[in-house]
Amino acid sequence: MQSALFSDFYEFTMAQGYWKRSGGSDGAAVFDVFFRRQPFKGGYSVFAGLQPLLESLADFRFSGEDLAWLESLGMFERGFLDYLADFRFRGDVWAAAEGEVIFPQEPLLRIQADIIEAQIVEGLVLNTLNFQSLIATKAARVWRAANFGRIMEFGLRRAQGVDGALSASRAAFIGGAEGTSNSLAGRMLGIPVMGTMAHSWVMSFSTEREAFDAYAEIYPDKAIFLIDTYDTLESGIGNAIASGRALAAAGKRFGVRLDSGDIAYLSREVRKALDAAGHPDAFIVVSNELDEEIIEHLVADGAPVDLWGVGTHLVTGGSEASFTGVYKLAAVERSGVLEPTMKLSDNPEKSTNPGVKQVWRLYGGDGSALADLVALDDEKIQADCDLVLHHPSTDWRFFRACPETARPLLAKVMEKGRPIAAAPALAESRAALRRELSRFDASYLRHLNPHGYKVSISTRLRDLKLGFIDRFMK
Repeated sequence: MQSALFSDFYEFTMAQGYWKRSGGSDGAAVFDVFFRRQPFKGGYSVFAGLQPLLESLADFRFSGEDLAWLESLGMFERGFLDYLADFRFRGDVWAAAEGEVIFPQEPLLRIQADIIEAQIVEGLVLNTLNFQSLIATKAARVWRAANFGRIMEFGLRRAQGVDGALSASRAAFIGGAEGTSNSLAGRMLGIPVMGTMAHSWVMSFSTEREAFDAYAEIYPDKAIFLIDTYDTLESGIGNAIASGRALAAAGKRFGVRLDSGDIAYLSREVRKALDAAGHPDAFIVVSNELDEEIIEHLVADGAPVDLWGVGTHLVTGGSEASFTGVYKLAAVERSGVLEPTMKLSDNPEKSTNPGVKQVWRLYGGDGSALADLVALDDEKIQADCDLVLHHPSTDWRFFRACPETARPLLAKVMEKGRPIAAAPALAESRAALRRELSRFDASYLRHLNPHGYKVSISTRLRDLKLGFIDRFMK
């Protein structure tokens, strides 16, 4: 059971207010989840965390202990607590698919439910989606920086707690990592587990060679020797070659790992030594506080690395503390009808888009993504060379697009509180991300000063938005 206390406290004070106003259900509402800016000063993000969220929503309950604690605060009426005792999330959810490439100011998830239900789940929704989308985005950046190479996530010991470590392993796999050091993530999520040895293994033997020989004997099909415990070039690589000789003779492939020092220089010297010893198939693994910037420089410098081990900066988000996802009311039921609503702000970027909406991705004739269009849900966007796309924050900027195809991003994934379909395998979400990234021009994906991908609104949505502005500014 997912405790429904996993929510900000003001959700309960508001919920009791809704309950008192209506004596129970206070009508339906529609909330949008979107984010305000790209993390890492990047040009794109990756949507992740949907399936764990749906599972938690389906199991969202107040236990007897939860209700007793709320009662002890002296702020909640007995009738409201009785209402919470039977609380379930019974709403509908529309969402982008996990692994979708996403951009600011467009709905990623839409919840339609009784307003009390929709309000109480806000914290759970944002906590789940924000963290996993941040880590999936980071992983995709690392994968691209490695020139689409092999990435191993091994940040368990640096992650923010047990749940943080599991969530990070899951999101990192969607984003591009091919395996994890987290054994529990391997069992629970089916992610391939990967690992080598620690310096303590080498130090527990009398000599480095003995440590390598013992490991090769135990794991002849998975031998990766950590060669920087004492001296990488003077002893480590030589002992690894000696221990790997018998493996190579038996048709086994072995590897070496660098965890310190000048990775660019050492990897080249190690590659030379392996090749000179007749082991061109031996591979090189590197680690040590790597992130996408360091990896990108190493790749550009020609470092002969086969597998990148990324830990701290991957599972924590590194330079970015959080994903800027928010949860805003878009429509509310009045007299049995869902009416659009809008938040206005002195900062135009923080004003919301009213109404029930869909997001359309527009593609050119060559299959490349042209722009995203946020439209009202009953609009049908089709290939049209006279399609007008309006700037989301001003009333005068627009451009015309000529898409060959248009794809809706939001699909119904939960109905009356129950997931509609079985979750796709994580590998499917990972593959979908790679396919979609290939449809974006490289200028949107580069790490330094990426070109801004256009997210626009339809003419009908713009007119609805301007109507709210005119009404409230009078």
